This record gives sequence, C-alpha cells and structure tokens, in this order.
Amino acid sequence: MTTTSDAPLGIVGVVDAVTAQLRGRILGGEIRSGDPITEAAVSQTFGVARPSAKAAIEQLVASGLLVRTAHRSARVVGIDPATVRDVYRTRARLESAALRELAKTSTVPRAARDANSEILAMPPGPDPATVNPDLRFHTAIIDALDSERTGRMYRSVLDEVRLCMAQVQGRRLVDASVIASQHAEILDAVASGDGERAAALLDAHLSSAEQRLVEALDAE
Repeated sequence: MTTTSDAPLGIVGVVDAVTAQLRGRILGGEIRSGDPITEAAVSQTFGVARPSAKAAIEQLVASGLLVRTAHRSARVVGIDPATVRDVYRTRARLESAALRELAKTSTVPRAARDANSEILAMPPGPDPATVNPDLRFHTAIIDALDSERTGRMYRSVLDEVRLCMAQVQGRRLVDASVIASQHAEILDAVASGDGERAAALLDAHLSSAEQRLVEALDAE
C-alpha cells in the first residue's frame, strides 16, 4: 500500500473517515485484492494515530472487505468464483423475498425507478459508472420494505456486493442498456402484482452477472 499526501484528519469521526477513504480505494481498485493493509501504513497515509488506524482496519474486516489471519496483516479479500457465487446468491435470497412482498401491494420504489433512469441515460456499452446507480436500484428494493433488520442484514454484505459489481463492470462484462432493461422488467412485474415473475427475472438478472464474472475469473 503506497502512501499519499492526504492531510491529517480531524479527531471527530476520524475512524469513520479513514474507513470510508480506505473503502473507496479498495472498491475503486486502487488497493487490489491480496494487497496488505497495515496499521503503520494507514497511520502514515492518513496522518492518524495507530489505534485509529487499527479501528478502521477492523471495521473493514467486519464488513468483509479485508481478511485477517493469525499473526498476519489484514489483506484485501480475494474475489474467487466461490465468493462470487455466495455473494450473488445471498443477494438473490434477500431481494427475491423483498420483491414478492412489494408485489403484494404493487409497490414500486421511486428510488429504484430513479436509479434505473440514471443507468438508462448512460451511453450504450459496459460502463463502470453503472455500479453506483445499479447498487442504489437494488438497495431501494430492500429499503422499500421499511424493515430496519432486513436493511441491516442486506447492508452486512453490501461492501462485498459492491466489490463484485465493480469487478463485473471493471471488466466491462455487462452492457448498461441491458442492465436498465432487465431492471425495468423487474419493476413492471412488481407493479402488476406478479411477485413470482419479478423474483424469476431478478434471479436471471443476477445469475447472468454472476456467471460472467465467474467465467472471467476462471479464465484469468
């Protein structure tokens, strides 16, 4: 991990601020899978005390972006086919249940439509910029349930979800227009009250991205 000229951060919220910056660098590919993250390097990079650096690292271990083994430095989690399958299938279980529930009242989250409109407005072709609105689309489905515990459960894997999505779009595996079209079909099924169709469309949508990323990883 290379150091930068980041200015020292303030005392208030220092751990969260360092955590957010590390998370951004990992998800943006600046810090890559397998790279070590040491307390000393974090402390020097961000100009914070070692205890704050350690706490930031532990937050990212808890979120699944970093792994730490006994007597070893924390490292950015490796994305392998088994991880991809588990992350995508965990998403599918939670999101499918949410879609079925929303379809009972034909509730289409406005935030999901807005996020998909943003994707639809993007130029044709795969684009890493789709990651943020794509993630907002799927998170909006969960948030529409207005369940604190379901939301907390979904967010417990959100960093790993984002990492996988960044890998998919970083490799330019899925076209933005295809993503938007599939999202629209899912929302139309919810609007019509057909929860089973919405869940089936979601499963196909996620399975396609999962399979493309697994194949890319196997090829590498």
